[in-house]
Amino acid sequence: MKAFLSGAAFIGGRLLQALLVMLAILVIAFAVRQSLGDPLREIMGQAVPESERAELRRQLGLDAPWPVQLAGYLSRAATGDLGTSIIYKKPTVEVVLAKFPASFELVLGASLVVLLLAVPGGVYCAVRPQTFRARLILGLSVLGISVPVFLTGIFLITVFAVWLDWLPAFGRGQTIDLGVWQTGLLTRDGLAHLVLPALTLSSIMLPLFIRLVRGAMLDELGHDYVRTARAKGASPLRVWTVHALRNALLPLVAVGGLQVGTLIAYTLLTETVFQWPGMGFLFLEAVTRADIPLITTYLVLVGLLFVIVNTLVDLLSLALDPRVSLEGAR
Repeated sequence: MKAFLSGAAFIGGRLLQALLVMLAILVIAFAVRQSLGDPLREIMGQAVPESERAELRRQLGLDAPWPVQLAGYLSRAATGDLGTSIIYKKPTVEVVLAKFPASFELVLGASLVVLLLAVPGGVYCAVRPQTFRARLILGLSVLGISVPVFLTGIFLITVFAVWLDWLPAFGRGQTIDLGVWQTGLLTRDGLAHLVLPALTLSSIMLPLFIRLVRGAMLDELGHDYVRTARAKGASPLRVWTVHALRNALLPLVAVGGLQVGTLIAYTLLTETVFQWPGMGFLFLEAVTRADIPLITTYLVLVGLLFVIVNTLVDLLSLALDPRVSLEGAR
């Protein structure tokens, strides 16, 4: 019962924190919206008599004190109304969510690349630290951290799209309409278009995770339970994967969740290089054309994604190690 109450308190605290963070994000979005310009200029233009401008300002409540305007903004946001796009003449939430599948699939592809390469690479560097391959992997990881993501994208386009002509250089390719989701993961052309952007986006986190896995594995390999498993005759592969790696994954889950949110932010550069029609590319269009409601809606929804991912990571950490709830309570 005590463990149950501790876990429930941990979950309740995390959900309350998520709500408070979202409230802060909405307040910041409101402040950004107010500071970027007069919304009436975008709605009516500049060649409108001041009397008509004042009347519309009164009708929209823009002449009210800012606490009243903030309360109205928060109440509308609670119902999913974050404004209307000046460019598309549609609700901004609808416009951004239409681009979400492309960004999600890009982040998913990059995350899979990081997972498939960082875990075996980090484990190998930990168990065979003096080999040439381990030193090469660590050397390349330093290079990967140093090169900006847009240069990585340009390099991959030059090699695999221009010189070798193996993969497409831009766009999302052929997609399939699943009703509420446009996906390119179910077509060969869509997967081919995903390869280079996913590799480019993964280059941000891959070097970091190789070193994180290596460091966590080196720490676990020095513990007594590993020596006990070896003394009992367990094979090296079993010791590395079943015993050491399993315990090394807990801190990686927490760090990985935070970095997924960072990948969402970095899609802006990757989508620009590859003309990938996702939320980041939409955000740049909104900035270029001064679509203030669309800009603030993008910021709110990206903040919401960060909050959701971090909350899920906390809950997953609790599932992997119930001691997290006790630490949170203390």
